[in-house]
Amino acid sequence: MKQQKSKKAQRSELAQLVQDFVKSGGEVVNVPSGTSGNTQNQNLFRQRGEVEPKSERTPLTDVVKTLEERKSSKNDQKNTSTQRRRPKKRLIVDDFGDPVRWVWEE
Repeated sequence: MKQQKSKKAQRSELAQLVQDFVKSGGEVVNVPSGTSGNTQNQNLFRQRGEVEPKSERTPLTDVVKTLEERKSSKNDQKNTSTQRRRPKKRLIVDDFGDPVRWVWEE
């Protein structure tokens, strides 16, 4: 893993770059605090490109209602025609609550 430079090394490197810039004929201009670089007064964070206008939503209440009706009718058919009663297992106990045997009941 590559080690990061210390803050002291970063400061000295930046100072050296500024000195080289000034020696080559560049000039450092102090800008007052609060001055913006956005001279055209545009929102820099808006989305680029064209944005389509919002379209109206399609109401789906009728569709949901028909689906729910279909689902409930399938459940009703399923319950009446295919449902079988299974025998249940029941525990027989004596007077003291100790198990005696299991009995199948329909």
